[in-house]
Amino acid sequence: MSAPSRPLQDRRAPYIMLAPFALIFLVFVAWPLFQSITLSTQRTFGPGTTKFVGLENFIDLAGDPMFWIALKNTVIFTLGSVLIQLPLSLLLAMALNRPNLKGRALFRLIFFCPVLVGMVFVAMMFSLLLQRGSGGVLNRMADQVLESLFLYDLAGAIFKDPWLTSANIINFPWLEKYAMWALIVAALWMFVGYNMVYFLAALQNVRKDLLEAATVDGANAFHRFRHVTLPAIRPVASFVVLLSIIGSFQLFELPFFMFGGPGYENRGLTVVMYLYQSGFETGDLGYASAIGWILALILMAFALLQFILARRDEGTLE
Repeated sequence: MSAPSRPLQDRRAPYIMLAPFALIFLVFVAWPLFQSITLSTQRTFGPGTTKFVGLENFIDLAGDPMFWIALKNTVIFTLGSVLIQLPLSLLLAMALNRPNLKGRALFRLIFFCPVLVGMVFVAMMFSLLLQRGSGGVLNRMADQVLESLFLYDLAGAIFKDPWLTSANIINFPWLEKYAMWALIVAALWMFVGYNMVYFLAALQNVRKDLLEAATVDGANAFHRFRHVTLPAIRPVASFVVLLSIIGSFQLFELPFFMFGGPGYENRGLTVVMYLYQSGFETGDLGYASAIGWILALILMAFALLQFILARRDEGTLE
């Protein structure tokens, strides 16, 4: 005896529910992606004039010194985010994961709050902190501390022509010669607590019985972290690393508002900022689309590498 067929409206229900998402995806994702592929093979001259150039935009990128400067700056910032920011986030998470710590909820809120203020606010705040002259908060504070400790006088007594002077400290070029360090510190202040939340959630899921068994077997804190905690949080750590790499390669607002552009000698120029300059300042949307696809391919390569490493780890655990 055959099963009764469902009513027509029941068979249509899943498609009706998926229709809004499918429409939004086609209009705002699939169609722009197709258009960007088409644009990357064209050279645009103003809003309505285009010329098909094939792969010429990508060939020109290979010999474009500004693109390589932007890529180098972006890679340096990414390394700072991964190698400095994430270990500090993990250390903070481990410190706040101690059960006997008083005020844990308050500390978690304090460290997480900077990410809530927004990238533009952080950029403007660090621009005021690190700018030259008496208006720069950090330089002015350093000048007052050194003067109160009589270090200027000490340097003058020891050296005939000391570099440690009030004028040098007040005009220390944080936003010029040390632009990349300024960006790394600003991003560190903003995102260290954000990544801490991921690590904290992972640490709270580490099996306590395994830690207790390792302690009974004589393992010290380092060995417990290496052989028990680290393997347990590795999936989350891999996700956070990938998230940090993607976010770092998409850096735009922080240097744009912190330096008002690419900065001194293009030391704050990033790949996305160069894409913006090519597309909206120069007006060559085809060249900007080629930059965007190079960036997308780089991020896809990182995502594929992370997927391969994750599968290998799963195979090792099995």
